[in-house]
Amino acid sequence: MRAIYATDLSAASEAAIHNETCLECLERIGVEAIHLVTVIPSNMHAGMPGMNFEERRREGLDRYERVMQEAGFSTETHVVRGTPHRRINGIADAERADMTIVGSRGQSPLANRVLGSTARNLSRTTVVPLLVNRIEREADDPDVLREHLFQRVLYATDFSENADRAFDAFSYLRHATQEATLVHVESPKEPDETDAADQLATLEGRLDQWDIDTDTQVRYGDPAEEILAAEAEVTPTTILLGSRGQSRLRRLLIGSVSETIIAQASSNVYMVPPPRTA
Repeated sequence: MRAIYATDLSAASEAAIHNETCLECLERIGVEAIHLVTVIPSNMHAGMPGMNFEERRREGLDRYERVMQEAGFSTETHVVRGTPHRRINGIADAERADMTIVGSRGQSPLANRVLGSTARNLSRTTVVPLLVNRIEREADDPDVLREHLFQRVLYATDFSENADRAFDAFSYLRHATQEATLVHVESPKEPDETDAADQLATLEGRLDQWDIDTDTQVRYGDPAEEILAAEAEVTPTTILLGSRGQSRLRRLLIGSVSETIIAQASSNVYMVPPPRTA
């Protein structure tokens, strides 16, 4: 597997890059090659006083590259200019990556302005599965919040085609997963015509074959609110869910759920988008 690791070289990025447990989890699920990417925003230019952005970022990526190589990954580095989420998506597509990884400090408006906004924009536009690695928000010397990335997974499903694609990620996540909670939320506005409990039981049986200790929940109410409530109850290391795609109407109706989870969850989030169209 090939991963794009997007970084702004901040203290939050340092925490994620240097966390051995996080890197071991990536190795367990089959990641072998990592492309380290940093994007210099278009509004930053070399003529700004005291700022040699490209040189500083290359030096930072060189340090990160050594960490990744010592952990056993093959690496490439990319220092590019432009709009962060667009350039990250472009590299992911060009390299035929299997996932993109980005750190986020959560909801703080100040700390979340650059990398956090990139995480939100990637949640809307990513062309590959997106792992948002949650970092401590207020600390001067931050650490990752849930370092065992896929040890306890909260999987949220509406039984759609892309939710099924997200579930299929267990085929490789299982190598790092010990426990899973499967959640379906029934909305009063959209009554469910299927037997959710039976469908969750079928999924539970598939995970049992991989010796993953699994629980199921059928909840009622607003999907995003109930998924976050389930997170508070079971404290997963990662929330796994699908995105319904990039159409404006779909994003307004359904995509806002995945965006809300990425913005508000305390756990890491692994979001699986629809397949590439080409």
